[in-house]
Amino acid sequence: MENSKDYIQQLAEYIIKNLAKGYTLESLKVALSYQGYSKISIDNAIKKANSMLADKAPPMKEKPQITYRLIEEPADTQMPIDEVKEDDDGYVVYETTYTPEEEGFWSKLKTKLFG
Repeated sequence: MENSKDYIQQLAEYIIKNLAKGYTLESLKVALSYQGYSKISIDNAIKKANSMLADKAPPMKEKPQITYRLIEEPADTQMPIDEVKEDDDGYVVYETTYTPEEEGFWSKLKTKLFG
């Protein structure tokens, strides 16, 4: 049984090496099956290769949260300003909340076309 694990490990390393060379996973599957490897052995080796690649990959970081702030007074005075503050550097910050229009593009188009 241990020989079987070494066999799968060798196939997994072969897959990783050839993926790095630019071969597709599908082409490697076909090549291995033509070389006489069973479909089960190939699938187990692919699972093992994916596991090995996942262990080497850096951990994913969360996406940053983006906050939009206006540092100067807006030229368009029609824009409602919710709050005016001063940040740590002494800049005046105008914060506003944008609410999209109630009626979207497709609704407007439908209204124009069909009344």
